[in-house]
Amino acid sequence: MSRRPFIVAIDGPAGAGKSSVSKLLARRLGFSLVDTGAIYRCVALMARREGVALEDDAGLEALLGRIQVTFKMVGEENRVFLMGEDVSGDIRLPENSMAASVVSRRPVVRQGLLELQRRLALEAESGAILEGRDIGTVVFPDADAKFFLEADPKTRARRRYEELFQKGTERPLQEVLEDQTRRDQADMEREVAPLKAAEDAVRVDSSALQLSEVVQRIEQVVRERMAARG
Repeated sequence: MSRRPFIVAIDGPAGAGKSSVSKLLARRLGFSLVDTGAIYRCVALMARREGVALEDDAGLEALLGRIQVTFKMVGEENRVFLMGEDVSGDIRLPENSMAASVVSRRPVVRQGLLELQRRLALEAESGAILEGRDIGTVVFPDADAKFFLEADPKTRARRRYEELFQKGTERPLQEVLEDQTRRDQADMEREVAPLKAAEDAVRVDSSALQLSEVVQRIEQVVRERMAARG
């Protein structure tokens, strides 16, 4: 029986730096990258496009039976494909982010996507990095290395504001902060798989750290765990 790939779980709220850190870490380690948040965003986008109500469990379950999500590194970007279409930009639009927060609270969606998330990781040749909000607690509670990234709310909102601006979307910083607060509350208070750090996760506060410093700290722990595993 082949050995399971080395699994790295990176959880945390929006704007904590999960995507940027995971992307750089995957490149440095030669691991596959599975953005689980993007998968939920794809569910929301597909539901909106097909007119499926975000709280229609039967409709969402039928949609999950057909959905196909894949990732592909294009240059330095981890592009997201829904049914073969590159939707990397569409899934990050504010209206879809809020829709994703709604569908992610549905037990039928979380359960339906577990198999897909695990399969994408276990198909990796050497190792996989999964980023999200419940990787270390639900998706891979037995991950080889778990991390929980955090940062103060204003820092996270500023990062999101700058990300949107760079993509051509201008929104008031206060509005971005308010959206973030609502999403944080929804993520932490949902009944199924709420956002929280796994008990054995290494917590990293990125508020005052450069991206390279965060990646270096996490990489050091991962390489130590890989050496110990042999």
